[in-house]
Amino acid sequence: MMRPSPALLLALALGLAAGATGSSVLALESDRSAPIQVEADQLDLDDRAGTAVYTGDVRIVQGSMILTGERVEIQRNDQGQLSLATATGSRAYLEQKPSPEEPVVKGWGRKVIYHVAERRMELIDQAELHKANDTFDGAYLEYFLDRRVVQARSSAQGVQGEQRIRMTLEPESQGN
Repeated sequence: MMRPSPALLLALALGLAAGATGSSVLALESDRSAPIQVEADQLDLDDRAGTAVYTGDVRIVQGSMILTGERVEIQRNDQGQLSLATATGSRAYLEQKPSPEEPVVKGWGRKVIYHVAERRMELIDQAELHKANDTFDGAYLEYFLDRRVVQARSSAQGVQGEQRIRMTLEPESQGN
């Protein structure tokens, strides 16, 4: 297999950064202008298809957003903007700060899918979501960052058996 040239890798990195700044990819303004930092053991890049597949203890950081997994696939749309990120592994992970006044949202699963334009995360198989002190567990969790909506299922396609939904909701503190 041919290795991509350094110029091609640089073009991909710049393309991802340009795509990220050209849309509402991330919640915080500082996230949009932050550089994308990627660590992995291997990269398979198909510039024509608009995909990059990172394998081996992958860690992607841009501002407050962190995505980790044993394998992460990034897809760009026809305009070259980042459209979908899929992380897989025994414990794939995604965190992001939805807005300056809100705490970081953290999600785990054997598969984590981040739909960039919709600002929606899917957590699949042994899914877990932490939002402030509230926690959600199940086979499938979907969280909409902007609308603050959680949808949970005890079973999902590609999940072995049923994983009952569990949640812990902390009461809001009332100041005196």
